[in-house]
Amino acid sequence: MAIELVRDYFEKFEMAHRIQEFEASSATVELAAQALSVEPARIAKTLSFNKNDSCILVVAAGDTKVDNAKFKAAFGVKAKMLSPEEVLEQVGHAVGGVCPFGIPENVLVYVDESVKRFKTVFPACGSSNSAIELTNEELFTYANGEEWVDVCKGWE
Repeated sequence: MAIELVRDYFEKFEMAHRIQEFEASSATVELAAQALSVEPARIAKTLSFNKNDSCILVVAAGDTKVDNAKFKAAFGVKAKMLSPEEVLEQVGHAVGGVCPFGIPENVLVYVDESVKRFKTVFPACGSSNSAIELTNEELFTYANGEEWVDVCKGWE
């Protein structure tokens, strides 16, 4: 199970105890916000894109949408999301639990500026009923972020 990969990943940093699991689904921004009793914007959603036949992840605030022009300017390609099957195959987590932790080394992670407006955010942990509260610094560090990017709209 993907959550076990994430748990093992965070165990290396003595942080696995911070993973929260819920009885109810947290597979969407709205459901995760309800499970955590926080505003949807604080859910750090992880989006999977195809870039030159490889996968990149963009972690963004829950209230954002990808801005196609900004995405193309940042990555040099049109924003094309992976199918659920491709996500599972390339990232190792199913849609609803996709996160930037416990993933293959060849999958690059970028974190959108939209999360910086919050002291902490809640990304998933590999399952459709889990999350972890992280500061922006922790998110970038533990996601092995390549760089901060500005590829989203709707939050400014």
